[in-house]
Amino acid sequence: MQHSRPLKTRNAAYADAPDVARLVGSLLEELGGTAPDRDAILKTTSALMEEGAVIALLAHDKDEAIGVLMLNECAAIYAGGRFGEITELYVDPRYRSDGVAVALLSAARRVAQAKNWTRFEVGAPNQPAWNRTLQFYLREGFEEVGPRLRKVL
Repeated sequence: MQHSRPLKTRNAAYADAPDVARLVGSLLEELGGTAPDRDAILKTTSALMEEGAVIALLAHDKDEAIGVLMLNECAAIYAGGRFGEITELYVDPRYRSDGVAVALLSAARRVAQAKNWTRFEVGAPNQPAWNRTLQFYLREGFEEVGPRLRKVL
């Protein structure tokens, strides 16, 4: 479905936490196939946004939030200093292939420039199931650098 209305992106404010949580919850549901605990997601979203631990960018069609990109500031010697990590990127399925994710990445680049970040990093979901996501990032200039590992504490 193509939407002809100009897309708006902006930094989310604390008052936008319910929209951010809704969109991230939809991402988690899509990735995991099970319904996430929406109350817990809203609580975490609100806490992180209130303390300024994350940067949330929203895309809107009229007054409806249709996409979100979440950024964390990281630092590493290998990266030459501070950089941005994209932790979540989600676009409402009705708006996919409409340039929403590209617009959110463009907004993220503006944040990066303002903060003098040297790069973005992102963990792509499991392959080959999420190949479309990987191909999107590759088209946008990201490079594959290997798998990411985690240890839950």
